Amino acid sequence: MERLRGSFLSIDQMADAYMQSSHKVGHKEQVNEQGLSFQQILEQTNDKQTNNVTFSKHANERLSSRNISLDANQMERLNKGIMQAKEKSINESLVMMDNIAFIVNVKNNTVVTAMDQTTNDSNIFTNIDGAVIV
Repeated sequence: MERLRGSFLSIDQMADAYMQSSHKVGHKEQVNEQGLSFQQILEQTNDKQTNNVTFSKHANERLSSRNISLDANQMERLNKGIMQAKEKSINESLVMMDNIAFIVNVKNNTVVTAMDQTTNDSNIFTNIDGAVIV
């Protein structure tokens, strides 16, 4: 480690020295095999996460116990409904599709619970601030 007048360099001095040397080296952006930088991969991952709905543990249990399965077309429609809710600044949404009700946390793109018309006794939905029918 470099010494200055019989003492060690301060953190600020080391940071300045490092920053100056890194500018001289001319760091170039590293890319993967497909020619994508870390920033591009991160943005793609974020795009995928923000566009695809996820299901909470509770919602998965409800779908399983109620024998509700979704095909690719229904998943696409559910994602579309969530995007519509997001555009209208809805936080907690009821998304109705093919006699299936989904309660969705729009901010997190997460289905909190799901039920079909035959298993829902009361047809009352609480703690929502909007509804989308797809």
